[in-house]
Amino acid sequence: MEALTEMRLRHIERMAEVIRERVIEMLLEAGSGHSAGPLGMADIFAALYFHILKHDPKKPNWDERDRVVLSNGHICPVQYATLSLAGYFPESELKTLRKIDSRLQGHPHRASVPGVETTSGPLGCGLSQAIGMALAARLDHKKHRIFCIASDGEHDEGNHWEAVLFAAKMKLDNLTLIVDRNGIQIDGRTEKVLPLEPLREKYEAHRWHALEIDGNDIEAFVSAVVEAGTVREGPTVIIAKTVPGKGVSFMEGDYRWHGKAPNREEAERALHELKAIRDRLESD
Repeated sequence: MEALTEMRLRHIERMAEVIRERVIEMLLEAGSGHSAGPLGMADIFAALYFHILKHDPKKPNWDERDRVVLSNGHICPVQYATLSLAGYFPESELKTLRKIDSRLQGHPHRASVPGVETTSGPLGCGLSQAIGMALAARLDHKKHRIFCIASDGEHDEGNHWEAVLFAAKMKLDNLTLIVDRNGIQIDGRTEKVLPLEPLREKYEAHRWHALEIDGNDIEAFVSAVVEAGTVREGPTVIIAKTVPGKGVSFMEGDYRWHGKAPNREEAERALHELKAIRDRLESD
């Protein structure tokens, strides 16, 4: 990975705002989908695809590519928007989200969309899939890394914790788990539905290298990924505290936007706010 220069950082920040705008446009056109999570994770996706990952949109199945497993597939609008902006498929296709015969399903399908590594839907399964990829890379003596993105809400699933134990047992130092710690799930706040804290200490007790960061701070995220790459005794988890609905004032922190799409008036207001943020970034 190249050094994160000031110029590169500003580019990633601008791309994150474009991703957010595309997410709103997609959800408006679809009339359904998830708003809060995709907006909150735009900074992390921008950092991954425009700075961190080894990948080639012209060769999506390049054997040496880093893999990204999206376990919480319901936030796929941010994945689709990022992949299109990175060159995997035309941006014009984004507005087909959730439509009949579209490749852009409400949960990602591996065989349909270039750049999508796994089919996801049932929560709690992604880490196990990522572990399989990490084990295969080790057996094949490959140097690529596996990144798994999971929600905090899916930590309610027992199979996720089985995978946590197994990854530690196998000392998978080529595996990095990124937890979207936005504090919400469809029924409310995570700490009310089923408390997760102390989350970092739980991972450390299971022999993971655990980091906690501001998930909307791109520099902090890049630094955490760099640190994860130096760990040799086992897997790393980056607990990224993100703001659900980031960038849209009436969505931020509101769990009711977890699985809700904006109507036209709400979308226009959201796009106005997001464009103002991007304009400020471009003028700096």
